[in-house]
Amino acid sequence: MLHFRKLFRLLFRYVKFFATFVPNYHNPPHFHIRYGDYQAIITIHKGIVKGEIPSNALKQVFLWMELHKQELVDNWNRLQNGEEAQKIEPLK
Repeated sequence: MLHFRKLFRLLFRYVKFFATFVPNYHNPPHFHIRYGDYQAIITIHKGIVKGEIPSNALKQVFLWMELHKQELVDNWNRLQNGEEAQKIEPLK
């Protein structure tokens, strides 16, 4: 877990979810989700998923993403400019 924290920019932690940006910020804008042993990459604008994550968990991620889409975009832009990402509020 220590390596994960050093490598990734943690956006939020919610129960078993971890949402992160990865240091090589290539387009399209996206974030990474870890849920237990599952991992997925989700594009911010289109919600395209690469990887595997249970459908009930994915619904929660999409709900969070819709609530915080502008914050995700702002963080993506910050990272592109060499700035730090800000944490985003988890689902309640």
